[in-house]
Amino acid sequence: MNQNKYPHLTSPIQLGRVTFRNRIFSAPMGATDITADCCPGPRTQGFYELRAKGGAASVTVSELVVHPETDASHMLHLNLETVGCLAAHTFVADAIRRHGSVPSIELSHSGQYAGTYMADKNKKASLCQWGPSDGVRPDGRPVKQLSKEQIADIVKAYGDNAALCKRAGYEMIMVHAGHGWLLHQFLSPYLNHRTDEYGGSLENRIRIVREVLASVRAAVGEGFPIEVRLSGSELFDGGYGIEDGIKIAQAVEEYVDLIHVSAGSYQFGFFNTTPPMFDPHGVNVWLAAEIKKHVKKPVATLGALSDPAQMEQIIAEGKADVVYMARQLLADPFLPNKVVAGMEDRVVKCLRCYTCMAERPVTFTRRCAVNPIIGREIEGMEVTPALRSKKVLVVGAGVAGLKAAVTAAQRGHKVVLCEKSDKVGGILKSEQAIPFKYEMYQLGLVLERQALDEGVEIRLNTNVTPEYVEKEKPDAVILAVGSKPFVPQLPGIDSNNVVIVNDYYLNKEKVADEVVVLGGGLAGCECAVHLGMEGKKVHLVEMRDTLAPDCNIRHRPILMKKVAEYTTAHTEYAGLRVTADGLVCKDKDGNEVLVPGKTVICAVGQKANRADVDALRLSAPFVREVGDCIRPANITKAIYEGYHAALDI
Repeated sequence: MNQNKYPHLTSPIQLGRVTFRNRIFSAPMGATDITADCCPGPRTQGFYELRAKGGAASVTVSELVVHPETDASHMLHLNLETVGCLAAHTFVADAIRRHGSVPSIELSHSGQYAGTYMADKNKKASLCQWGPSDGVRPDGRPVKQLSKEQIADIVKAYGDNAALCKRAGYEMIMVHAGHGWLLHQFLSPYLNHRTDEYGGSLENRIRIVREVLASVRAAVGEGFPIEVRLSGSELFDGGYGIEDGIKIAQAVEEYVDLIHVSAGSYQFGFFNTTPPMFDPHGVNVWLAAEIKKHVKKPVATLGALSDPAQMEQIIAEGKADVVYMARQLLADPFLPNKVVAGMEDRVVKCLRCYTCMAERPVTFTRRCAVNPIIGREIEGMEVTPALRSKKVLVVGAGVAGLKAAVTAAQRGHKVVLCEKSDKVGGILKSEQAIPFKYEMYQLGLVLERQALDEGVEIRLNTNVTPEYVEKEKPDAVILAVGSKPFVPQLPGIDSNNVVIVNDYYLNKEKVADEVVVLGGGLAGCECAVHLGMEGKKVHLVEMRDTLAPDCNIRHRPILMKKVAEYTTAHTEYAGLRVTADGLVCKDKDGNEVLVPGKTVICAVGQKANRADVDALRLSAPFVREVGDCIRPANITKAIYEGYHAALDI
């Protein structure tokens, strides 16, 4: 029997008349394939089911729009008029429940952010956004004040939808009153300027939330769990702080069984709500801890949580009763099961790279950098065994090679993984020296453990040649030979004061207090920010007119803020030569300029190891190239290609 290292995290909790198997809940994340008439499609069912299968005590479906007449967002609806709508929701609830998890659903109204997730931007621009008061959104769109008759209709709609959700088979209701959506807009003194009973004092601003919760309670009855999601603080000047957050929680707790404490408002970006890699894990837990001191109902917390030991401590110390995760349960839906089984060192950590959130506005699908199944669950949640076991040789133990080796072994193949260096991990090894990217380094370690668990034979310090392949006689070869740093042929580039960014973790002591980072792509920007956070004076040099164009649309804004905070950036500067005093550059006007620094870090990019590929590409009946050896890109691409190459054998 496994010794339980996490007795608080894995203990059951009762909310209303429902018992939840542990304290790990899956937070709301938007559905993947919402149909044209706003019903959940089959991919949405698979998306939520996977986290139930992974052991989460509750899985919350997000977001159900309660009043389409005033909220035209393309999110989930539930009504009896749309043929198949109730059935589609029932299938989703059933899929969650059959794995022992409690199906929950989030009731929502976007208010002034109606249309946020609509693909048709022209139609989005033509919508009328409704809110507590007349105003103008940050993007310039007008907001129209809701009448009291409309408010009454919306309150009723919450109850009507709650009743339908219960009928569909959901066993808990979450009312979304945070993050800048409609109910939060009423709570916010920054957005609510009404002079009637729904505005002014905090008591008045809370009124609609109390009415909504009362409507939901009347619809579902006593004993049916209701949860309210609140921002404990808006975390910006002019918004409410934790003192009002406490009063709001106290004012609504009579109607609910769980108070879910989040943070921030989309009015000023979602980074407080969804903390970036630069923030500490659990950065918002303090809000839940403060509110818990002043209420009698259980409290839930969330915000960049991924470490089971930290979550155990949160509950053990009485800071919260439940922990929610969203992105982490995309990265590894089986975290709860692994925690119960004592296999926490096999958990794949969320990188907080925002790949999952950046994919939605681009393709209107869902994707995860480290989990190739996400958004594609109905294509298979399990790795299917091969009809016949084959010998597979994987060349290169970076992230693509490791993922390929693990997957091929899970299919029943005999896998040999060869790595020419003395450690696995490839380029991920370089991330161990940057604290906010440490989870990337850990990814390599976890994949190595998984490979060993699956029986992969790992051969280090092994250079694979055509002769080596001929001797091994594999049925399949996966080439994951990676890339190498591109080093421009500048005078002085081989000087002792130059460090290649990939080797920074080996040469930290060589880096002086004044640094020039040559290369303003993603790797260069993140390294520069790290050095600035360490207190060094950093100059960032980029020959293009844009920094980090390879960065996704969610991560880039916060990265640019950090670059501005911690570095001095020089765009349209071309490096000419390295000297003992820094990097001599040519600016856009053709002038030579010295960018001062005692150390120069070269981060101008990677180039594929094509020579290694060409030597081996005809070495077996089945040969597949994966990862950076095709074209240097990112972890997402490497994971996907390694995984699917192994499925094709």
